[in-house]
Amino acid sequence: MKNFLLLFFISLSFSVFSQNKGKILLNDVSEKVKSYESISIGFKYVLENTSENIKQETKGDVIMEGDKYKLNILGVTRIFDGKTLYSISPEDEEVTISSESDNEEDAITPSKMLSFYEDGYTYDLDIEQNIKGRKIQYVKLTPIDSDSEINYILLGIDSQTKHIYNLIQVGKNKTKTTLTVNSFKTNEPLSKTLFTFDADKYSDYYINRLD
Repeated sequence: MKNFLLLFFISLSFSVFSQNKGKILLNDVSEKVKSYESISIGFKYVLENTSENIKQETKGDVIMEGDKYKLNILGVTRIFDGKTLYSISPEDEEVTISSESDNEEDAITPSKMLSFYEDGYTYDLDIEQNIKGRKIQYVKLTPIDSDSEINYILLGIDSQTKHIYNLIQVGKNKTKTTLTVNSFKTNEPLSKTLFTFDADKYSDYYINRLD
């Protein structure tokens, strides 16, 4: 019985240590991100569901300044000016105007991408990998909400720069999405109109207002 209790408390100690180390590392990432006025990211996005034989790969880029962002992915440009989201689809010649969707609490939007982990998750240190000469420390995030559609998230962090290298999200429906950062630039000069929707450019488009 004494041996069992000893093993239990050793296991508990390691668990608390792992959670604390994971939290400290994420705090370092958060502080680093908040120190930048703007961030420009080029990324690769992969969606997989082996049971449904689905695999989709694409590349995109996003520029963020505070809550504002301009995202290009799958041929669609999304501009969020802090209040309103404009989704511009040249293929459909359509602009959808809405509030940034908060209906799906699990959704990791660009404005949340570098800070979503601050609330609603428990943290544990996971594996460390050497990827192209970079030490990537993974932190496993598990939603506190048992009704979440997310099973867990692995957040890969460059141990030297404290920048996010990739994000692996595994859903309860077995769908895995992986976002890998290919380029990360900070504090570049931005146009004052970068996050402004110019309606005159899309006068021939169908305007779909959701709000």
